[in-house]
Amino acid sequence: MTEPDPNDPVAVALELERLRGTLEAGFARVDGSLALLVQRSDQTDRQLADHEARLDDLERARWPLTSIAALAAVATVAVTAWELTAR
Repeated sequence: MTEPDPNDPVAVALELERLRGTLEAGFARVDGSLALLVQRSDQTDRQLADHEARLDDLERARWPLTSIAALAAVATVAVTAWELTAR
């Protein structure tokens, strides 16, 4: 086959059309990849918000433990002092 003349307007138009098709395919692939990354980012944000909510629940449920321990210690000291003074 012979090479087409690079200065031929029809050959230039055909080559530009091929380039356009290649660019459209590349952009479509990049758009798909970006959509996937956005979806993963949204999933990560939802998972992070869920973990944050669960951590808040755990922290709220944990604070009475220290209060209960302090009250038990005070009660132990009070009972011990009462027993010592009762003798």
